[in-house]
Amino acid sequence: MPTPLVHLGATVLCAHGGQATPMMPNSRVLVSGQPIAVMTSPYVVAGCPFNVSGSPVPCVSGQWVRAALRVFAGSAPVILMDSQAICSPNGTPLFVVSTQTRVSGT
Repeated sequence: MPTPLVHLGATVLCAHGGQATPMMPNSRVLVSGQPIAVMTSPYVVAGCPFNVSGSPVPCVSGQWVRAALRVFAGSAPVILMDSQAICSPNGTPLFVVSTQTRVSGT
């Protein structure tokens, strides 16, 4: 079933609520007037409040491990709303909370 593509304006959060944004979106392909996100682009996480025993261990970056199987931009798979990512340094996931809904892929 087709799932919406993720673009630069999408709301992507780490498991602790930090805001994640792509470092290198594909600016050659636009959706809703904004560049799309591709699997090869790492995400940077800001504002993660996670700590262990009072010591901060925030999510710093995220890397996608599962993306579209049939939709590519610049030879890289695009990120879909149901794609999966892992944050560093603690291994928690990223979640796509909202994105555009006009363009979908599988």
